[in-house]
Amino acid sequence: MSFVKQANANTAATILAGLKKRNMEGWFCETCEEAVQKALELMPEGSVLSWGGSMSIQECGLMDAVKSRSYTLIDRAAATTPEEKRELYAKAVLADYYLMSTNAITTDGELVNIDGLGNRVACLCYGPSNIIIVAGMNKVVHSVQAGIDRIRTKAAPPNTVRLNLDTPCAKKGICQDCFSPDCICSQIVVTRRNKIPGRIKVLLVNEDLGF
Repeated sequence: MSFVKQANANTAATILAGLKKRNMEGWFCETCEEAVQKALELMPEGSVLSWGGSMSIQECGLMDAVKSRSYTLIDRAAATTPEEKRELYAKAVLADYYLMSTNAITTDGELVNIDGLGNRVACLCYGPSNIIIVAGMNKVVHSVQAGIDRIRTKAAPPNTVRLNLDTPCAKKGICQDCFSPDCICSQIVVTRRNKIPGRIKVLLVNEDLGF
């Protein structure tokens, strides 16, 4: 194991302790394969699943895994009209499991997320019976403010490029604290505690995932 990987493992142990005191469950996985296997163990086949827009759950292989098994999937990409998309969003709120990443996680176990429309953070806050978060160690920060800074400088610019949005950060690569119609920084949510013990489950992966 490299020195960086070992340091990540040490940091993860601190984060897991922070999650526990905040009524969240956490696991540290050395590889994406381990993380996918753990996620599948947590979700009985036949469960209803939905997810937020996340490069992390795609990159680690979790999306391919759930699509090849006997789950009922609520996929917003299947919508062909705004009305259908709204209906799928409503169904996602009642899912058994909601899959997502977090934009940042502090060393003390706080989750920091910034969202455009708000559907992803809405499900994180309330609705689905279980939230499974897959996060690479590249998402780790020392404080909530550092998490917000990370999102605005490292996550939002490439994400707006990926989504082909017309925002200042897509053009300049730097956050301008904009009010653009395409702005993806509308909602800032900090999860400092989980009200329902065990509802939020975090899989930390000793790899870089997502933005």
